[in-house]
Amino acid sequence: MAIGQHGSWNRSTLSGYKVILVPFANGRPAGPPRDILTGFLSPDEKASYGRPVGVTLGPDGSVLVADDVGDVIWRVTGAGGAVGRPAG
Repeated sequence: MAIGQHGSWNRSTLSGYKVILVPFANGRPAGPPRDILTGFLSPDEKASYGRPVGVTLGPDGSVLVADDVGDVIWRVTGAGGAVGRPAG
């Protein structure tokens, strides 16, 4: 399951501002979350360049992420642009 962490706005050091993947098996979490899209924060974590707000799977297995600060939709694929077919 891909989850967009929209990010905090009321902290001196910002948190969130990324998309994570939580693996599931038999309807339950089956491992630790993994970052799959980052880079929305400045190196000092004091400013943001975007905020992921919505996440869905594309028909080709890519992950589509709506960003309400950058006003863009990001498309995340595997290494080298590889994508897999969605399960199901």
